Order: sequence, then structure tokens, then C-alpha cells
Amino acid sequence: MASQNLAKRWRELNGKNNWEGLLDPLDPDLREHIITYGELSQAVYDAFNDDEVSRFTGAPRYARHDFFDKVFLKAGRPYSYTVTKFVYATTGVELPGGLILKSQAKDWKLQESNWMGYVAVATDEGTAALGRRDVVVAWRGTVRPLEWVNDFEFVLVPAGDIVGSSQPDVGNGGKEPKVLKEIRRLIDLYQDEEVSITVTGHSLGAALAAITSVDIITHGLNKPTGRPDFSAPVTAIVFASPHVGDASFKKAFDDLAPDLRLLRITNSPDLVPKYPLIGYADIGTELVVDAQKSKFLKSPGGPVGWHSLEAYMHGVAGTHGSKGEFKLEVDRDIALLNKYIDAVKDEYMIPVSWWVEKNKGMVQGEDGHWRLQDHEEDNDDIFMKLLL
Repeated sequence: MASQNLAKRWRELNGKNNWEGLLDPLDPDLREHIITYGELSQAVYDAFNDDEVSRFTGAPRYARHDFFDKVFLKAGRPYSYTVTKFVYATTGVELPGGLILKSQAKDWKLQESNWMGYVAVATDEGTAALGRRDVVVAWRGTVRPLEWVNDFEFVLVPAGDIVGSSQPDVGNGGKEPKVLKEIRRLIDLYQDEEVSITVTGHSLGAALAAITSVDIITHGLNKPTGRPDFSAPVTAIVFASPHVGDASFKKAFDDLAPDLRLLRITNSPDLVPKYPLIGYADIGTELVVDAQKSKFLKSPGGPVGWHSLEAYMHGVAGTHGSKGEFKLEVDRDIALLNKYIDAVKDEYMIPVSWWVEKNKGMVQGEDGHWRLQDHEEDNDDIFMKLLL
């Protein structure tokens, strides 16, 4: 899937006009644009080591240099990126249990830390296809589906450092790792080019993405040090986001326009975007899809399936507006829906939960013994542990 229009229309697709006239029915170029960022967010799940017997529980399985190769986001995709930094969080911060995993291994390498996402930048080839040098921040959500939704106990906390002295509140999920230094470095590095900043995430990662986008603007990180007259547009494209902040936070968000835009993709049967019920206000622009209309998915489905990021991207690929039918307009493999769950109808003969590391990371040595080798060393591992 590749449209030559994307390079010409990137400002419009990134929300310059708040996606007016592009959502119902969904613009073909915007459809592709949204899925691109969904895949960049999905990559964090796909590379995350959730094996609790590993010494590297909570770490990325792959190094930065071949990250997108290993998660199969290279072949057939002109929108190429390279990861510049991995971002970590600590278990010392009060976060939902499904977000942070601990290892059973005595020699756990991350020492109370978990990988949360990455910062990436478009390659030269990707820049040509995208029409600008795109800096991306991608966050993951929970790896134990919906554990954090069981009680929906959210407490509003001050976020003055993020949005200034007005002291609006954001949920506890709104404490994001300090990615700001890396964003500043990249914006300064490419200050002579057309640059954009796009933040993406799913579930609690979507909440982190929303707050990161605000943080970037309020700290002036979209303005190169040598070009204070220029500001790169910042866009958050988020999936399955719970409510993030209160009315004061919404006002602070709205006041950052036109430099800041946010598009929330919501799958109609998903419960998560409806919560918390009280004390929060929606931000940005919403695109509603309905994956229930898909002929490929089992009915009635369930909360885990409707919340999955792959179901969201499937919904985007096939939506024809609020009153339209469901028909795939993007050649997106339905097998992806069964990566971690049993979502696709049995007649399509796709294995359930098929996304696993080869031999679960076990490698045979020259002595004939098998050992767990499920992590590629990267000098960004612990040295760039950016704490919450």
C-alpha cells in the first residue's frame, strides 16, 4: 500500500484542518496514513519480551539497527524509519499491573525496569515517500489484556509541569518517560529540513502519547534551537485511548493549536475509550470504526478482541463510514488479527496466537544443549533507561 498523494498531503493528513471532511467516509490516503502509525505502535507489542522466565523480561527482543526488519515492517513499505532511542519505565512508579512485567529469574537484567517504546526518525528513503522528515514516538500499552480495566480506579493528579501553571489534571497513566532530550536532538539535527513530530500509542500507550504531544509543545521541543521562528507540527494518532484529562487539561490542549492536533481512533464495541466515566474530558478529533461489521471476525467477539490494536487497524482498513458496509480497501492480511488471540472465523484456517519467537527463543549451542537467547544486545539498553 503506497500512495503518491501522501507526500503532497501530509499536512492535511496530520490534521492541519482537524481532518475536516476526511473521516466519514474515510479518505483513502488518511486510511493508509492511520494504519502506518498503528503498525509503528503495534511494533512495540511485537518486540516486547513478556516471557517471565527470561533474564530479559520487559525488554525489547531486538536491537535498534534491525528493529523494523525483525517485526516485519520493512518489506513493501516505502515509509521506512530507524529507531534512535529505546525508552524505559520503572516499576517504582504507580502504574497498572498489566503495564509492567517482572521476571522470575534471579539475574533479571532490567532491575525493576520495563521497555515502554521508542523514538524513531524517517530514513532518507522514508522522508522522500512521506514528504518530510518525520520524528515518531511510539508507546505500548498493557501486555496482559485489560488487566488495568478490571476496576477502572483512576485518580486525577496534577500535571502542571506538562501544561504550565494552570494545574489541570491528567490520569495516573499520564506520567510519561523523559523522551524530550532525544526529540530535541533530532529536531536540531534536521532543522534545515521539513520536519514533523508524530506520537502514537494504543490503550494506555495512547494516553501516554496524548500527554507526550502536549509535553513536546509546552517545552518548545518542536522549535529547533537554531530556528526559533520555525515550529514543526505535532500530531498524536492514538488508538483505543481511555479518557486522559479533565476540562482544564482539555482547554490547555486546545490552546496549543494549530501546532498540536490529535486523532483518536475508537472501535465501536471497545469498552476502554468509554472509561473512566466521571471527571474526564475528550480531547482531539474522533474517528469511529466498527470492526463488528467485518465478515472475517467471530461474533459476538469479546472485550479483548475488540480492544486489540490489530482489530483497530482492521476496522480502519475496512470502514466505509458510520452508515456504510465493511469492505477491506487495504490489502491488510487478516492473519494479523490472530497474532495473540482467537479472533478470525475458523473457516479461514489461521492458527490462534501464532506470533511467538522461534523455538520461544531457545537456541542450540555447539555442545548440543539448548539455552534461552531472547535478546539482542544494544548499547541503548540500560544506559538510555529514561525513568518516569
